[in-house]
Amino acid sequence: MRETNLRGVDLNLLVVLEALLRERHITRAATSLSMSQPAVSRALGRLRETFDDPLLVRGPAGLTLSERAEGLRQPLADLLAGLSGLVATPDFDPADATGSLRIGCLDLEAAIYLPDLVPAIRQNAPNMQLEIYSHPDDYFALLAEGRLHLAISGLEPWAGAAQFHRRVIDHTHSEVLMGQDNALADPPMTLARYSAARHGVVSITGRGPAMMDERLARQGVHRQVALKLSSFANVPDACANSDVIFSLPHRLTRRLAARDGRLVTRPLPGALQEKRFPMYLYWHARHHNDAMSQWFRRLLLQTIDQRIDHGDTADDRP
Repeated sequence: MRETNLRGVDLNLLVVLEALLRERHITRAATSLSMSQPAVSRALGRLRETFDDPLLVRGPAGLTLSERAEGLRQPLADLLAGLSGLVATPDFDPADATGSLRIGCLDLEAAIYLPDLVPAIRQNAPNMQLEIYSHPDDYFALLAEGRLHLAISGLEPWAGAAQFHRRVIDHTHSEVLMGQDNALADPPMTLARYSAARHGVVSITGRGPAMMDERLARQGVHRQVALKLSSFANVPDACANSDVIFSLPHRLTRRLAARDGRLVTRPLPGALQEKRFPMYLYWHARHHNDAMSQWFRRLLLQTIDQRIDHGDTADDRP
């Protein structure tokens, strides 16, 4: 068998060939392909050169297939079916899917946005494993490396922003969380009373000033940090058992106060209230059109939207 340079073969001609072998009639083949009859005739000429065979020969009852053409029918049908499957978007059925769904976020974001995701995965994709990566890290690097499917963050990527897609999932602002017996629970919450209080901070990385310290510095005042935690898990007990107050995103403060009757929330002093800041859902371009990743994003966004709608008043919506 002589070798054929596939680079010289126009794959579009194979679609025309399939129609000709099926219809055995140039005009009918042209109609089925939405092509003109002269265009199909020219394509047949090129096919005859490629296969070095007449393919369709004229007989008493019209065109008939050559022996070579008869032998091409099934292999050609199989080839075109395979090519169609190759370029088609893969199906994803969560009910039968296996594997891992990986999302990165700090435990703060996990506490606010992900409580409903675990049962949703269990209900819709019972054979899939959800991995929540909450260790402080560069989530953008992990997305770029393919180690995460999604990340929740209020930050912007330091570099290479064009490789990421994102969607705003929420807007939040800071409130003050404290024990119900704290003196600051009684209004007014002035800047002087706030700055004189004993504060707790949650420092995930242990580096840099807190956002609230930067706001206070712009007002020319400072606060006393009496307690520094590395996670949010111990915040409720710290507030309830001492006079320490925490300034945290309002989604979290209201969630904690609703669950623990020992806690109350109060607004920041007016001088420290700033516009709400967005929270984003990020994913990498490599996963943008992936069927599993698209399903995962839709499910996560649905659970987040339901949580925000059911958990807060309309005034808190972005």
